[in-house]
Amino acid sequence: MRETRMVHTVFPGETNHYGTLFGGTALAWMDQAAFVAASRHARRKVVTVHSDAVDFKRPVPLGSIVELVARVVEVGRTSMRVEVEMWVEPLEPGKEPYVAAKGGFVLVAVDEAGRPVQVPPLS
Repeated sequence: MRETRMVHTVFPGETNHYGTLFGGTALAWMDQAAFVAASRHARRKVVTVHSDAVDFKRPVPLGSIVELVARVVEVGRTSMRVEVEMWVEPLEPGKEPYVAAKGGFVLVAVDEAGRPVQVPPLS
């Protein structure tokens, strides 16, 4: 199973008044990682058609390094289900990385006219 990893740093413009990452920014980053994973699998244009409940487990503080790990876990005829984990690497000495959020996304491969097309099976 292929894995896609993307890394971001949490800057001040991406945080709320508590100094933690906006939930909407977290969702956008997760959707982007899912998009890349599905695009790599399908080798075609893909679009997001569904997102499962995203569980926000812990806040993501300003200055953290965030790593998104996306995996295509299920494939239909034209769709792919991608699970995404958001890992936080605190910069303070002695603090361990943790999962801040998890969620699932469904993406569909489309042709130039936007019609669904078949995707390869999981290998």
